[in-house]
Formats: sequence, structure tokens, C-alpha cells
Amino acid sequence: MKPATPSPRAVVVAGLLVLVCVMGIGRFAYTPLLPQMQQALGWQVAQAGDVASANFLGYLLGALASSNLARRPSRAYWLLAALLGSTFTTLAGALDWGFEGWLLLRASAGAASAIGMVLGMALVIDYVGRVGRSELSTAAFPGVGIGIVLSVLVIESARFAGWSLGAQWAALGVCAGLCVALALPVLWRLPNLIPTPGVPGVATNRAEDGPTLHRLIAAYGLLGFGYVVTATFIVLMARERGSATLLEPLCWLVVGATAAPSVPVGRALASRFGELAVMRWAFGLQALGVLLAGMGRDPVSLVLGGACLGATFLSITALILNAARRAAGAGADAALGWMTAAFGSGQWLGPFCAGRLAQWRGDFALASLLAASLLLLGAALLPRTSAQTLNAAPR
Repeated sequence: MKPATPSPRAVVVAGLLVLVCVMGIGRFAYTPLLPQMQQALGWQVAQAGDVASANFLGYLLGALASSNLARRPSRAYWLLAALLGSTFTTLAGALDWGFEGWLLLRASAGAASAIGMVLGMALVIDYVGRVGRSELSTAAFPGVGIGIVLSVLVIESARFAGWSLGAQWAALGVCAGLCVALALPVLWRLPNLIPTPGVPGVATNRAEDGPTLHRLIAAYGLLGFGYVVTATFIVLMARERGSATLLEPLCWLVVGATAAPSVPVGRALASRFGELAVMRWAFGLQALGVLLAGMGRDPVSLVLGGACLGATFLSITALILNAARRAAGAGADAALGWMTAAFGSGQWLGPFCAGRLAQWRGDFALASLLAASLLLLGAALLPRTSAQTLNAAPR
């Protein structure tokens, strides 16, 4: 190994910074800024939901494209393009685009987020596996929660200083750019950026067909719809309650703080109680959080709902993708493509439907009830008879 090769921990930190940039900021900063944007731009709730849906549609298309890009020798250059794209689409929020312009801007941001996340994590997981440190393969995932917390701190500091909405977007873009500047020198020193046969996640065979995999795909699609309603509108929900000035940043801060450690905690629980059992309880806990956030009438219910959301949406994702990869056998790559398509479709439909229901009803109660019902259906769809087989597989 060359002396200049970065250490596995340095690579993990670089991957964490990638997720801070493309996910915590590039993808999720829209949520805490949404009430200000709606007020400043005169959007109806349905329009706010449409802009969120455009972001998730872009994310879906970017994720599907990434399955092919991840196998190309040029994937490092695509990662660079995605990181720059996520940074510049965040900076571009400082400008007045009009409603149609925001649809295009957030769709582009979503595509950049997906490509950056998939390719960044592919490089990290590939490298730590090759150097015998596979236990670090999920160590970068707290970057999503850290990015959410960072975005809240930046936005609230800028608001306290009297900065405009555009200046807040610009400040977030600068933070994203700093993350890229810190991560790239490490990622660019990796000794081999070309995926090799035998590395998990690069198989090209067709996915195995079977009821276990079908159930996992359906449950993951329902998760996409179920979590995204609260994840998009929770700060707007805070505006409906008292003490909105304090509650708006607090509820999203709680989501990020509970999301940051959720993946390692979820893996630890799964190793003790079983992967599918933990996922089933996590679906139920998230459904409870969605109901608390959308139907509760006091600030405590909103904060508790945010905590339930943050503690579960990333951990379920990590566990269910792991289960699907094993259930698919040699066809893991194709199976993960179907999983991504199902989840992305749910994410796209969630804000589109919830925005219209909220505009019709005047609150998010009905939309949250629908989302929670779909989460409970997802829990019911998780495989049962093959749980022992899935949980016996090595992690």
C-alpha cells in the first residue's frame, strides 16, 4: 500500500462529509426553510409539496442512474460532479427563481444528492472492505443527521443576525462547499477507484424472484411515502402550534440529533433481537411519530414525533437494504435497483399527495393518518417465515 494512501478512518470521515453536503444540507435543508419560503414566495401548501416532490423525483432518477455509474471507472469524476452540483444548487437558492424555476432547481438538487450519496458510499464501502475494515462500512451514515443539525444551526444563526432568506441559502451552500473541500483530498487519494468483481454491490445478475424480496420491496416503497410526509412538512406543522419561533428549529434539530446515531444503534439491536423484528418495531414507532407530529396539538407531541422519525428512518433503510441484498443472492444489484425505485416512488408521491390533502383540510392530520397507515401496512408486509434465514446471514 502506498504511504500516501489515506487511513480507513480518514476515508470514513470523508464519506461522512459527503453525506453532510449532499443529504443533510443538499437534500433536507429545504424542510427548515419551507415556512420562510412559503411566506416570502406566496406558495400554497400544495405548491410547497410539489417543489419537495420535484426534489424526490430528481433523487429517484439520480439513484437509478447511479447503479450504472457506480460500476464505471469514471465514477470518481461523477462523484465530483455530483458534489459540485449539490453545492451549487444549494447556493442557487439565494436567487429568485419563481415557482417553475424552483421545481427545476430542486429536481437538479435531488439528482445530485442521489448520485453523490450512492457513489460516495460505494467508494467508502469498497475501500474499507478491501483493507479488511468492513465493520466501518456504515460508519459514515451519521453524516445525514449531522448535516441536518448543522443546517438548523446555520439557518437559525443567520436568522438571528437578520440575514435574508437568500442569504441563508447562500450560507448553507458555503457550508456544503467546505465539506466538499475537506472530503475531496482524501477521496482522491484512494488507490483504486475502479470497482472489482467480488465486491458487494457490483453484481450484475438478475435479481432472484421470491415472495421475501417482493415483500421487502413493497415495504420499502411504503416507507418512502410514510416518512417523507413528516420529513417534508414537520417545520410547517410547527407553525400551526404556539411558540413557533422556538419550535420550528427545535423539532428539526431533534430529527437530526436522533438520526445521527440511529444506524449503529439499529444494527446493534438487530444483532440481538433479529433484523426483521427490529424493523417491524421501527415501522410502528415511526407510524406513532407521524401521528404525534401531524395530529397532536401541543409542542411536546411534535418534538416526540420528530424524535421517533429521526430514530427510525435511516436505521430502517440500512437494515432493509441489507436484508434485500441477502434475499436476492447473486442478483443483489438488480434487487437494490427495484428497492430504490419503490422507495423513490413513495417519496415522490408523499409530498404531492400530502400537500393537496393539507390544503383541502387546512391541516396535516389526514395526510399524517394516511402516512402512518401505510407505515403500519409496511410493517405487516415484512417477511415473517424467512426471518430466521435472513437473520442467520453474516453482517
